Amino acid sequence: MTGRLCLEIPQSLSLSFAMSLREDHMNRDHLQKAVHIHLDRVWITLKWIIFAVICGIIAGIIGSLFDIGIELATDLRVSYPWLIYLLPLGGACIFFYYHLLDGDNSIGTNLVISSIQSGDHIRKRMIPAIFFSSIFSHLLGASVGREGAALQLGGSIGYNLGKTFRLPRHNQHVMIMCGMSAVFSAVFGTPVAAAIFAMEVVSVGIMHYAALVPCVVASFVARGIAIFFFRIPNAGYPLGNIPEFTLASALPVLGLAVIAGLVSILECVSFRKVEVWSERLLANRYLRAVLLGTILLLLTLLVGKPTYNGLGIDSIAAAAAGNAPDLLWYSFLLKILFTALSLAAGYKGGEIVPTLFIGSALGYAFGSLVGFFPALCSSVAVGALFCGVTNSPITSIILCIELFGIRGLPYYVLAIAISYAASSYYGLYSAQKIVYSKYRSNYINTDAK
Repeated sequence: MTGRLCLEIPQSLSLSFAMSLREDHMNRDHLQKAVHIHLDRVWITLKWIIFAVICGIIAGIIGSLFDIGIELATDLRVSYPWLIYLLPLGGACIFFYYHLLDGDNSIGTNLVISSIQSGDHIRKRMIPAIFFSSIFSHLLGASVGREGAALQLGGSIGYNLGKTFRLPRHNQHVMIMCGMSAVFSAVFGTPVAAAIFAMEVVSVGIMHYAALVPCVVASFVARGIAIFFFRIPNAGYPLGNIPEFTLASALPVLGLAVIAGLVSILECVSFRKVEVWSERLLANRYLRAVLLGTILLLLTLLVGKPTYNGLGIDSIAAAAAGNAPDLLWYSFLLKILFTALSLAAGYKGGEIVPTLFIGSALGYAFGSLVGFFPALCSSVAVGALFCGVTNSPITSIILCIELFGIRGLPYYVLAIAISYAASSYYGLYSAQKIVYSKYRSNYINTDAK
């Protein structure tokens, strides 16, 4: 009996020891696998940082030169006011320039968004096309921006870098977003908003977080290039006196946000309908450009000053300072009209800065009429209208903080949230996908109107 017990005890010990060895082996395998996965992720992240730095340097240089070109063109137009009389011919010249490059003049930011979604090809020749045509547009005084062109430049740079690096298709999409963030940051001087916007604008309801690290790196590298090598300052219009956020102060902002959401619909519809109607009226694009350019010139002469030509950054700055005598209660409507005519005539540059002008003028007029802090209302409406036309609330909040400071944050968030809902499913970019409903937790996957 005792002998049998002695035999059983070593046997049980050997089984326990074997099981322990097996567990140790399994734990070692699991640890090795975990370390391998972690190192693989670190290597992937490092590769993306390298790609993003390269993209940021190239995009930062091109974006900075682009911004300098627009500033020089604007200064020339101010020095030689007669250049505005060439508006009837400018659009036709741009059409012809695109024809020489064998390019479609109608393509733009929509092509960049489509390329991210479905892999549409972006040709290298798009870079000089949008670069020079946008500068030319500002030289003549067309009511266009520069950030829309920056998105197109950046998207084209990112796409072609992805091809150069021989990245797989899904990674090329990330490179496109890197390029968009980088040039936007270099040109406009809001690096955080630029990084987020490229990830947010493509699909409403989802964020492309896989692009977060490369977009942030590319954006800050490009901004560094613009600051240290080209001396392009950050954008910024800090607000003065801001009231404490209370129910009483929130009510007028709430009303302004609803109006901004509705005006964003008006803006999107106007930009599309003017182009469609003009195409129906005149099928020949050269004659159409001459006609619309002539109307644009006559409107400029009727107004008597170039308030609505070009970027209009000075008006935005004046409104943020609370002293914008050139802005009338209907200035936002005139800017919509000027921009719609300019885009339909074939001028390039984009719609984002005109949108900021429209929002600024709307908010300033609202604040002046109701007697509630016009400068604050101006900044709030900038964010609300930008959100309404791009369906990008997170970017809009960050943009307001970078442009106007963080002290107005509660007002920005309230206005942007309400405008996001009030703007329905309209947007500047028809290629933008509304993946999830704004009003219910439903998957809808429809195009922006």
